[in-house]
Amino acid sequence: MEETAITFKVLLQPRASREGIDGLHGDAVKVRVFAPPLEGKANKALKRFIAKKLNISSSQVEIIAGQRSRQKLLRITGISRAEIEKTLGIALPSV
Repeated sequence: MEETAITFKVLLQPRASREGIDGLHGDAVKVRVFAPPLEGKANKALKRFIAKKLNISSSQVEIIAGQRSRQKLLRITGISRAEIEKTLGIALPSV
């Protein structure tokens, strides 16, 4: 089986009062996490949150751009675009 990799933009809101997905914000999926943007904590929380939502391992979620920015580029492996869109309840814009 060929490894699938889906890439999409995320706008991360750290230190949110509640975690969740706020739909699309421009061409990015807006995600809120509790963690502060210190020492990579918000990035780790984002990876954990997305992995848990999609029922995959956090090692299948990779931040390939925007390590120190609120705007990030995620690569998800081992799951189809259709599965991601169905689970998150949004249509991913193409990158």
